[in-house]
Amino acid sequence: MDNLTSFISEKYMPFVTCLVILGLTILFNYLARRTFNRLITKRSDNDDLTNYKFIGNAVTAIIYTIGIIFAIREFPPLKTLAGSLLAGAGILAAVIGFASQQAFSNIISGIFIVISKPFRVNDRLKIKEVYAGVVEDITLRHTVIRDFENRRIIVPNAVIANEILVNSDYNDDPVCKFVEFGISYTMDIDKVKKIMAEEVAQNSLFLDRRSEADIEAGKPLVMVRVVRLMDWAVVVRADAWARNPSEAFELYCELLESIKKRFDREGVEIPYPQYKIIKG
Repeated sequence: MDNLTSFISEKYMPFVTCLVILGLTILFNYLARRTFNRLITKRSDNDDLTNYKFIGNAVTAIIYTIGIIFAIREFPPLKTLAGSLLAGAGILAAVIGFASQQAFSNIISGIFIVISKPFRVNDRLKIKEVYAGVVEDITLRHTVIRDFENRRIIVPNAVIANEILVNSDYNDDPVCKFVEFGISYTMDIDKVKKIMAEEVAQNSLFLDRRSEADIEAGKPLVMVRVVRLMDWAVVVRADAWARNPSEAFELYCELLESIKKRFDREGVEIPYPQYKIIKG
């Protein structure tokens, strides 16, 4: 009986120890991630948020790597296999080099992204005029972008680090949106410019960018110009300034609606191209 108990203990002890190590690894990772999440929630600055998210992902990878290594060491056959692999260091190095070249490239690119900060968590990016969204996370391997349809775009760090990006939040400078309308050639241009300037100026999101010298020189609050003469319309453009890209987009949408309604009340015609089809 004692021999049977000893045999069972020797046979299953590595499995039990392995499960215990994996359980402790998961628990330790949970505690570490919970600590990092608390730090993240206390930080409103995007720079700190980006750093904490990246460091949290790196710590998770390190914890699981160490835990799995210690778990594998509990199995004697795997120790022998590890020794055999280490004996062929040249072949192992070549295999690892080919297999992990892209992985290491993504890790190094991720580190440089966090250090140089061409973009940060919560920044709005546009890639190749095809993908656009908000940066949600920067992991060791990839960057997660949530598009405006709430889908996740997964881009490897090595790829996004070499792309030409449009970052709407790179600086906190004010943004100018061009609000354009086409009016009929029979309309009073001065009246149209006055309507557009008034609608822009009275919007709560509009930002007055004039300096004291501009005000003294009589520069108008809102600049409105005729920018194009089309076949069917005269295009009039108003410059609408806002504090940041988010408010600029909201301002633009509100002005399209308010100016259109004002045109309807004032009898300003917005033409559209008309074609006559003659059947032979």
